[in-house]
Amino acid sequence: MSLESELRARSGSVCELCGSEESLRVFDVPPDSGQHILMCLTCFDQYENPERVDVHHWRCLNDSMWSQEPAVQVMAWRMLTRLRDEGWPQDLLDMMYLDDETQSWAEATGEGLPQVDVDLHRDSNGVVLASGDSVTLIKDLEVKGAGFTAKRGTAVRTISLVQENPEHIEGRVNGQRIVILTKFVKKSN
Repeated sequence: MSLESELRARSGSVCELCGSEESLRVFDVPPDSGQHILMCLTCFDQYENPERVDVHHWRCLNDSMWSQEPAVQVMAWRMLTRLRDEGWPQDLLDMMYLDDETQSWAEATGEGLPQVDVDLHRDSNGVVLASGDSVTLIKDLEVKGAGFTAKRGTAVRTISLVQENPEHIEGRVNGQRIVILTKFVKKSN
């Protein structure tokens, strides 16, 4: 039985968020969960494009938030959290219960966290980086335009953070100031 067939059987061939029967698709609930829900195109489009959200469409969460499926609970919590300033979603969030594991999964994408927490610079292990920290390269990096390769294990001291992009830091390697992706460094002690 295919994944879509299993989801259709579980949901009764309706969107697990709003109950629509049209334009259904399998949606992998982020991040890398391996858990899926059956979602209609309308819910998918509004989840992926927050600027297109029709607040009234999401009143359906009043029902779907009580689903026994953790993946559906996570998606309901995320949408209610996005819409909490409308008033009624906050009331539903106050009633909603998620066990600790499901709550952690729901918050894993940064939904519901203050923007300042979401935009933190983190190394390859998820450790928060700050200006002035020292990091170590975990991979050989070809430095474009400089004609050298920064070798794995190279220490980069007194880094600075690129404020517009939490995935970039700056530091000196071989006497040159370069931009480094945070996923290629680990914080030094």
